[in-house]
Amino acid sequence: MKYVLVTGGVVSGLGKGVTASSIGVVLKACGLRVTSIKIDPYLNTDAGTMSPFEHGEVFVLDDGGEVDLDLGNYERFLDVTLTRDNNITTGKIYQSVLEKERKGDYLGKTVQVVPHVTDAIRNWIETVSVIPVDGKEGPADVCVIELGGTVGDIESMPFIEALRQLFFSVGQDNFCLIHVSLIPVLGVVGEQKTKPTQHSVRELRALGLTPHFLACRSAEPLLESTKLKLSQFCHVADGNILNIHDVPNIWHIPLLLRNQNAHDAILKHLNLRSVATPPELQEWTKRAETFDNLQNSVRIAMVGKYVGLPDSYLSVVKALLHACIARSLKPSVDWIAASDLEDESSESTPEAHTAAWRTLREASCVLVPGGFGDRGVRGMLLAAKYARENNVPYLGICLGMQIAVIEFARSVLGLQRANSTEFDADTQNPVVIFMPEGSKTHMGSTMRLGSRRTLLQTPDCITAKLYHNSEYVDERHRHRYEVNPEVVGILEEAGLRFVGKDESGKRMEYLAFWRKLD
Repeated sequence: MKYVLVTGGVVSGLGKGVTASSIGVVLKACGLRVTSIKIDPYLNTDAGTMSPFEHGEVFVLDDGGEVDLDLGNYERFLDVTLTRDNNITTGKIYQSVLEKERKGDYLGKTVQVVPHVTDAIRNWIETVSVIPVDGKEGPADVCVIELGGTVGDIESMPFIEALRQLFFSVGQDNFCLIHVSLIPVLGVVGEQKTKPTQHSVRELRALGLTPHFLACRSAEPLLESTKLKLSQFCHVADGNILNIHDVPNIWHIPLLLRNQNAHDAILKHLNLRSVATPPELQEWTKRAETFDNLQNSVRIAMVGKYVGLPDSYLSVVKALLHACIARSLKPSVDWIAASDLEDESSESTPEAHTAAWRTLREASCVLVPGGFGDRGVRGMLLAAKYARENNVPYLGICLGMQIAVIEFARSVLGLQRANSTEFDADTQNPVVIFMPEGSKTHMGSTMRLGSRRTLLQTPDCITAKLYHNSEYVDERHRHRYEVNPEVVGILEEAGLRFVGKDESGKRMEYLAFWRKLD
């Protein structure tokens, strides 16, 4: 197995995930099979209980794993299906070590960070890296590992040490370290500053790892003088200093790496030139250029709870982007905080209330994504009602679908107290109820998680046409609440059509556009 480790320095949020994904793309374009691992040094077992405001979206895998959003980038870029084990956290490692200690697997030895925790990390990486994720048999050729956080963080120290040991054990030809760092420009001076990267590399070398490549993030392309300075003071060949400057869209990043011959340098370092082919990135080039040249746009009102951090809905935004490009449109997402649509906000924050409604009315369509808790629900209900009454295309995902059902029950069936038991446990008209697949008390990994099959009820619905007239669809889920099976009949009599159901027929999966009522 060949390993490519991507670390980050100076500041967080440099785009290590996109960089790691793009490296995987160029290597895959050279005919190699690629897998990915993301290391998150936090103590949480997984991302399932983390606030979207703090960590962005929780990305759900086929096997139900709740993981970091970077794994979503890996899957989208590399066209692979990862597992929960492809996301390593400190919580998972310590949990496995403590379980072994309780069973007596360490034979009475004092359990320590070195060697027991570091060995557990190494074993996890080596085990997961050989699991095929591309639908083919046998292990991949290259495993791209992203180490979350910033070099020097206390919580990442055991992982740095484990990776140093891994490098030593597999050898120079099987391990490549790419360090992503920032090259800032001070406004007054206007000079590209290398000192932050120098200090970051020094910190990394002090921990026993020397980068073979530098991936330098900057607003503008690096000057040759900057590259030479970095090469001299960071002990990295100038040909191995890659510049990832700002681009119109992230699909340019693999092309940027290809144009700098990053693939060739990495293949040479890993001794893979003999089995690789010239990179074929025509599809990527076409996609990147198509997006750059789009002229017409469509305004999409995104009415959600976590709009203060757009990464909370990253997968939804990416799906919109892909869909719009297929229709030769550039998506223009208007973020609307659901609470700003509520009547109360007209008094507390009148300007925000007016702006939110103006944005909603100017949009071509409305999307209400998932969420938890009752904050903003009344605003979502108003958005759904506006869309239904004005024949505005509406897409409700997870909570958004439940909102559409509640709004319909209230406005059309006259059930003014219709609600979800998530928001009102004592509601007289529970149209959405608690139907978990697991524990009713624990929060983590207890929801209906992962890929589930939906049987389409009619070939005439939009969903069936979108999926090429398939009889079923496998899609990922993350929720505990479902449409109450006892009210499905009266809802359908009034005009709703549940065109997708689970294999038991009890869970409503797809709701067709409601017909306009007189």
